[in-house]
Amino acid sequence: MKLTWTKTDEAPALASYALLPILRAYFKGTGVEIETHDISLGGRIIANFPECLRNDQKIPDELTRLGKLAQTPEANIIKLPNISASIPQLREAIAELRGKGYNIPDYLEEPSTEEERALQARFAVVLGSAVNPVLREGNSDRRASRSVKAFAQKHPHKMMKNWPKSGSVTRVAHMSDKDFYGSEKSTTVGAATNVRIEFVDSAAAVKVLKQSIPLLEGEVIDCAVMNVAALRKFYAEQMAAAKADNALLSLHLKCTMMKISDPIMFGHCVAVYFADALEKHAGAIQKIGANVNNGLSDVLGKLDQLPAGKKAEIEADVAACCDKGPGLAMVDSRMGKTNLHVPNDVIVDASMPVVIRDGGKMWNSEDGLEDTVAMIPDRCYATMYQVVIEDCQKHGQFDPATMGSVSNVGLMAQKAEEYGSHDKTFAAPGNGTIRIVDARGGTLLEQSVERGDIFRACQTKDEAIRDWVKLAVARARASGAPAVFWLDLDRGHDAQIIQKVNAYLPEHDLSGLEIKIMQPVDAMKFSLERIRRGEDTISVTGNVLRDYLTDLFPIFELGTSARMLSIVPLLQGGGLFETGAGGSAPKHVQQFVKEGHLRWDSLGEYCALVPSLELIATKTVNPRAALLSKTLDDAIGRYLEDAREPSRKVNEIDNRGSTYYLALAWAKALAAQDEDAEFKQRFAPIATALEANAGKITQELLVAQGKPVEIGGYYFPDDAKCAAAMRPSITLNAIIDGM
Repeated sequence: MKLTWTKTDEAPALASYALLPILRAYFKGTGVEIETHDISLGGRIIANFPECLRNDQKIPDELTRLGKLAQTPEANIIKLPNISASIPQLREAIAELRGKGYNIPDYLEEPSTEEERALQARFAVVLGSAVNPVLREGNSDRRASRSVKAFAQKHPHKMMKNWPKSGSVTRVAHMSDKDFYGSEKSTTVGAATNVRIEFVDSAAAVKVLKQSIPLLEGEVIDCAVMNVAALRKFYAEQMAAAKADNALLSLHLKCTMMKISDPIMFGHCVAVYFADALEKHAGAIQKIGANVNNGLSDVLGKLDQLPAGKKAEIEADVAACCDKGPGLAMVDSRMGKTNLHVPNDVIVDASMPVVIRDGGKMWNSEDGLEDTVAMIPDRCYATMYQVVIEDCQKHGQFDPATMGSVSNVGLMAQKAEEYGSHDKTFAAPGNGTIRIVDARGGTLLEQSVERGDIFRACQTKDEAIRDWVKLAVARARASGAPAVFWLDLDRGHDAQIIQKVNAYLPEHDLSGLEIKIMQPVDAMKFSLERIRRGEDTISVTGNVLRDYLTDLFPIFELGTSARMLSIVPLLQGGGLFETGAGGSAPKHVQQFVKEGHLRWDSLGEYCALVPSLELIATKTVNPRAALLSKTLDDAIGRYLEDAREPSRKVNEIDNRGSTYYLALAWAKALAAQDEDAEFKQRFAPIATALEANAGKITQELLVAQGKPVEIGGYYFPDDAKCAAAMRPSITLNAIIDGM
């Protein structure tokens, strides 16, 4: 069984250049092989257009290959965070590749011919969470390891800010009707079939939106629609309310994962806030090809196409909108970059925990923290964030030193639920009906739509649900904590899932276990009460809530979700080990290129290696893999205890120093063990050399900081330049390479 390490993007990819040489050296002679496969955004683009490239530029379609591997018992994949590309990021990546001589075609956002539509479809497999659904052939088990949680309580992080005792006007604002939640319809199919999605206009003319969706027996399919007129009305009301409350206005969506629906919702917010300017200059903005779905930056960035006087007039009118409206939450106040500039800068699962962590505040244009009206338009999950805010307003900030944990068992296998909806999401081409029709021509589900409304359909396979229930029971048994299914009987999809959960739970021994089914609002209240008492709870959720909660609670408990253990027991017996969230990775790269300091913490990668090696040990009866796993776990404990995580500041320890200290602790643990005499003999001099040269190595690593670094690109950097930048210690390299 080989260990497959994914080459992805940004900070995690850079960190791999420092870590992988150490892994290969330590694994030598153990029977553990490690291979890398490029599933980065740049790599995915290149793999999809082989006919446009020279032979020396081509890259195999590694994502498809790994998807097939994930469906075998031999799979052992360590998956690092990758870019869930928005359209602006896709365009930037294409431009970078073209600048490097790759003849990649341009992305056309509004194709007009069949050929252009086919080209857009080829790019669609690159956008959003393209990687995750392919690899996730199992459900998710996310939790903090005991050593990580114990360390966090012993040495609590310092990022939590108190909620103001004088009161806070911060709140979550959501729609009250005509959103996805309110419109959702769902059904379970009794027999395998093939369905299609059709739009029927007011004259009964039919247009097929998606020709074929195979459904298996027992599969759940649902559809929902977001009414954009109601959405725009909601935005306008909240803008007025934020202005009246003297609070910042912020919008929290997930334009990266929900790559069709959420950019449209984002665009409507931009259009409403800047309505005076955009409507006044609609002709000019259309002429330059700006698209509000790509944010205000797309408008401002294309104004150079206009005469200087017209450009200045539009910029002045945009500024007037900012003066007239509520203050916008800022992404970078020094650059004047607001929440509405770029759709992928503020991502709900990463942004809302930080709002709560920072005492209910976001940054304003004066670079100060201020209360905010956090708009999360759809009610499916917005309400549970409001519960957390109300809890903090009543009880104060959470204490990482005493709070309990909320781990997660997530339903995500085989493209389950909303994050599997990209290829079944459409903007309604007119007034009429969008319906899901089965192979016999019967309508399974339908929604009335108005032009521009957002329709989405999602499917969830019965096998995935059954396995999810089994995993939840297993975790409850192993941990002794209550397991709570976060399901809402008033929501169409959840009502179908509840029926299946109630059917499959009796298949397991539930004696002595506490298993509950609760609406998200009640489940959140139950979990918050427990964590404030220092008690642990298991959240058993669908795919999107899995993503949201496994950022929310770990950011409170550990300071970051990157420290979570993320195990995906694959349906066919293999394992996928995810290494944490990459939401802050872009800022890490920016700092590295500017200052030569990479603050990415690879603890997620270190932790993922432990169960990955355990799986190899079990599957191949390899005692050395087991020994590597056991000693690595010890080394991680030492790493945490000695506070070897990267600093945020230049000229202090960064990722490269952290990886060195992990290597040192691991070598010492291998040298100290008595299970394998040959291994002990091999690693004793390595441990001695690494420790004896500590001063020299750390100095070489620190000297490399404080100046700009050239890595040859952002989306498709140069391997040689990255390796040189991430391995600047001649002394450390000599010891590792000499193994």
